[in-house]
Amino acid sequence: MRTLISIVAIVAGMTPAPASAAPLPEGSADHTAGSQILKHEGSGDLRSESPPTEGKVPGMDVSSHQGDVDWKSSWDKGARFSYVKATEGVHYRNPKFTQQYNGSLNVGMIRGAYHFALPDRANGVQQANFFVENGGGWSADGKTLPPALDMEYNPYGDVCYGLNQTAMTAWVKEFSDTVFARTRRYPAIYTSTNWWNKCVGGSVKFGVNNPLWIAHYSSKLGALPVGFDFHTIWQWQAAGLFPGDQNLFNGRIEQLRRFAAS
Repeated sequence: MRTLISIVAIVAGMTPAPASAAPLPEGSADHTAGSQILKHEGSGDLRSESPPTEGKVPGMDVSSHQGDVDWKSSWDKGARFSYVKATEGVHYRNPKFTQQYNGSLNVGMIRGAYHFALPDRANGVQQANFFVENGGGWSADGKTLPPALDMEYNPYGDVCYGLNQTAMTAWVKEFSDTVFARTRRYPAIYTSTNWWNKCVGGSVKFGVNNPLWIAHYSSKLGALPVGFDFHTIWQWQAAGLFPGDQNLFNGRIEQLRRFAAS
């Protein structure tokens, strides 16, 4: 039966999830963008120095861990965009999504939604559909960032989810292609250079279509993942002035608006 399921998935153009994926631990679900990167790569060298901010737009990303966010306070402190976690795998929806997604918009921020991937739990098509149907949409209104795919270390086991680079590349591509088919916008990819180079590699140059949201906790950006020549957003700190993680858009506010609308 397992072999038959795998054959059907391949014929349908989908990468089957490994059959050995264990049940999720009780009480698991809400992993944030960078939670596993922080765990594996550390918090960096930000005790006394901040990255250059001239020509950049400050922003933030949040999940249910931040609860009901005081969006006006963050706006008053300078945040102009936010990513909000919508979903994880095919089992979790952020219970604070509406307050966070609508609240950030209502104070004037440009906001978007992201999905925490669990590639060993369901294929990319299934997770992309779950994401789009639970907050991961997009509209060319100049106020909505492209949907984002969070690819990072496995919270439950093998860092690459038991997939080799070929299988992981196929998983990312089917997620990306499905989101594009549903929304007409390729998703941004959130990741760290170390994880991506180990688990995905560069056989497909995702940077041609997918904006890069890079996680690197340092006062200097460092090398980008293979397949990307440019970064759009830099998550430079896991905590700071705003609730959640601290981000910089690589451009000015008018460029951020164009990025949201195009």
